[in-house]
Amino acid sequence: MKLSILDQAPVAEGQTPKEALEASMKLAQTGDAYGYTRFWAAEHHAWSSLASSSPEVFLGYIGAHTSRIRIGSGAVLLPYYKPYKVAENFNMLATLFGDRVDIGIGRAPGGSAEASEALSDGFLQQVFRMPELVDELVGYVENTDARVAAHPLPLYSPEIWMLGTSRKSAAFAAEKGLLYCFGQFMSDEDGAEILDAYREQYIPRQDSRPYTIMGVSVVCARTTEAAHDIAMSWLIWQVQQSHGGDGAIPSIEAAKAYELTAEDEKKLQSMKEKMIIGNPEEVADALRVIQDRTGADEFMIITITFSPEDKRKSYQYIAQALNE
Repeated sequence: MKLSILDQAPVAEGQTPKEALEASMKLAQTGDAYGYTRFWAAEHHAWSSLASSSPEVFLGYIGAHTSRIRIGSGAVLLPYYKPYKVAENFNMLATLFGDRVDIGIGRAPGGSAEASEALSDGFLQQVFRMPELVDELVGYVENTDARVAAHPLPLYSPEIWMLGTSRKSAAFAAEKGLLYCFGQFMSDEDGAEILDAYREQYIPRQDSRPYTIMGVSVVCARTTEAAHDIAMSWLIWQVQQSHGGDGAIPSIEAAKAYELTAEDEKKLQSMKEKMIIGNPEEVADALRVIQDRTGADEFMIITITFSPEDKRKSYQYIAQALNE
């Protein structure tokens, strides 16, 4: 089973953003050592608790400290940017790191309305231009645009991925002949139906073929009880966000002590149902069941914990359980 990592460089209580980014680099090194296929950095804006605002910059740091694992964006929020500049950025990475670079693209705002306004004068208008923006990006990355080339031209062009959480994004990826990553951890949609629709509607581009990644939220520890304790930091942080908070990821002790309302309890239970939480055997079994049901070619795992060591161990346990 192919496994990959999606990371947002979350900032935990008592941690600086620099330390959070360094922890993400060490996580990428763990992925490199344990056979993970790719490490993708997310793009979020105006979140003090998430340090990954510029994946194209961050990936240079990640690439320089890893040797095998693919590196990419999960995702570059294309409506904010000119496709030519995105192509230049990722061609630069591919020139430095060879056949290891992915361009994951999305169209979500990735932050508040104020952040969107600060980034772009016409974000919504650009969202409507997404088909055109993608065509431009493909032309620059594949060097088929006759107007201008996006230098430096790498020996291996980056792979372009469409990221999404809906049938619309799957249909768009299929129409454009793009690789597709479905963020099940962010969606209430049926991932099996969406991936099936993508494969059925896929229109090959040159010699391309449909390929799917399922994005899932997982916390794995040596014991089931420990995994649930570790997961509380992320779960309570999500509850706090729903109340308008923007604080750091709380410690396990602080998360357990947080007073939940009846509505909070419902939210927490709903979030748990979307996650995989357990010991290595339980997590491996759950991933196998999802793969059998959806036919996903690969899993992109996101794990948010208070402790960077708990996070690295989670990914380590998963890889070991599935490779036994």
